[in-house]
Amino acid sequence: MTGKRSKISVLFASQHAMTRELLMGALNRRNQFHVVAEAASSQEVVKAVKSAGVNVALIALNLADGPLSGFGALRQIRESSPEVKSVILYYNPERHMVVDAFRAGARGVFCLSQATFKSLCRCVEQVHAGQIWADSSELSEVIESFSQLAPLRVVNADGMRLLTKREEDVVRLLAEGLQNRDIARELKLSEHTVKNYLFHIFDKLGVSSRVELVLYAVSCTKRTPTFGVKSVELESEQDGDVEIAVG
Repeated sequence: MTGKRSKISVLFASQHAMTRELLMGALNRRNQFHVVAEAASSQEVVKAVKSAGVNVALIALNLADGPLSGFGALRQIRESSPEVKSVILYYNPERHMVVDAFRAGARGVFCLSQATFKSLCRCVEQVHAGQIWADSSELSEVIESFSQLAPLRVVNADGMRLLTKREEDVVRLLAEGLQNRDIARELKLSEHTVKNYLFHIFDKLGVSSRVELVLYAVSCTKRTPTFGVKSVELESEQDGDVEIAVG
């Protein structure tokens, strides 16, 4: 006998009471979700995450305690409850907003003014399953942000380097849009050696695709000036949304 699939526990945070009421009601009408908490401020978000058994936190960019306060809530969740997966909700795109969301610890970004409720449900499911959610234009913002990153240093929360200098060189060239053969030529290595470097990097960082690697590097790298970016091959794209599986 097949057991019942447990529902995804969701926290919904917005400074607008009507938005909370409408979207919480809509989510609760779906069999796969259970909204276990709501919040209007970043302090309420952190408190609810610690007490309500949240799987996925949907957090508005601007909460009651000020513009961009959703980022503050994200950072606190990442530190105190890293098992909770968070999605930043926004209405109007702002420069660097998507990049800053991933830096703060988001596993997805979602534009409420440009997407459907069906897409939001899919976003929650995919983020809960361990994937990253962004559409192609949002992902482009992340890739372009590498024009402000040099030298590339992937570090953990304590500032310790996670990759060797050579591995960082491979990631930097990958982010610039180079394929394995071009990376090999640039670093004077064999293509086989570059593939081995990538396997080791994926294993070290717990990622499973080239795009996920770039997103990870953005989230762990401080902004400094400058190297150019061309493009990064997308692993999967459906209806304009990019879902990137992670290990």
